[in-house]
Amino acid sequence: MPRYSFASKSYRTAAIVLRTHKLGEADRIVILLTPSNGQVRAVAKGVRRTSSKLGATLEPFMLVEAQLSRGRNLDIVTQAQLKSPYGHALSQDYSRFTAASAMADVAERLSADETDTAAQYRLLHGALAALARGDVDPVLLLDSYLLRSLGNAGWAPSFSACVRCGAPGPHQAVNIPLGGVVCHDCRPAGSLSPAPESVALLEALLRGDWATAAASEAPARREAANIVAGYVQWHLERVVKSLKLVERT
Repeated sequence: MPRYSFASKSYRTAAIVLRTHKLGEADRIVILLTPSNGQVRAVAKGVRRTSSKLGATLEPFMLVEAQLSRGRNLDIVTQAQLKSPYGHALSQDYSRFTAASAMADVAERLSADETDTAAQYRLLHGALAALARGDVDPVLLLDSYLLRSLGNAGWAPSFSACVRCGAPGPHQAVNIPLGGVVCHDCRPAGSLSPAPESVALLEALLRGDWATAAASEAPARREAANIVAGYVQWHLERVVKSLKLVERT
C-alpha cells in the first residue's frame, strides 16, 4: 500500500476514480489514482443516498479534485469537485467503456504498491481523455495504453531491435517472456511468429504513431492484441478479466 507522511491529517489532490465498492447501506469505498499520493483507498460516506452531491462525482473514470482526511486503514473523502466528467461519455458507448475498464484494472494493479505514480497518472489521464473524445479507435488506444503503462512500470517492450542482442530489426519472432522481438540467432523455443504487419502495429502503438495504427488491417490488430494481452498477463501474473469484454474487430 502507498506510504504517507502523517504530518497533516487532511490533504487535497487531483485524482482519477478507478473503481468503487459498496460499503454498508449508503457508503462506498473509492479507489483513486493520484499523481503524488499513489493509489488511495477511501470511504465516501453517504454517496449512495439520492440526496448526496458526491454520488455522481465519485464514479469510475471521473477526474476530480478531492479533499481527504487520513484514516488508519481507509482515508475519508470530505469533498470532491468534478474536473473532467470522462465517465459520462464513456458510459454511453460499450466499446469505449470496456476499454476504459481494462485500463483502470491495469492501472489499479500497477499502482497498488507504488508511491511514485505520477507517470501512470498522466498516462491514464491522457488515455481516458482520448477515449472520451473518440479521436482514436478504442481498441487501438487500449493496446497502446497497456504497452506504455507496462513500460512506465519498468517492463518496456521492444519491437524494433532484438531484446537479447540488440540487433536492429525488422525481426520475424516475438517472445513474450523476453519482452519483444528476437532475431533468428537469439530466438528461443516457444517464440511466436506474427505477421510483419502485426509487429509494425505493435511498434506504432508503443510509440503512439496513430497514423500507422489507424491504417492497420483487422488481422494485424487481432494478432497484435493477443500479443499485448499475453504480455500484460505475463507481467501482472494474472488474467485481466475486463480484457475479455473488449470487442475486437
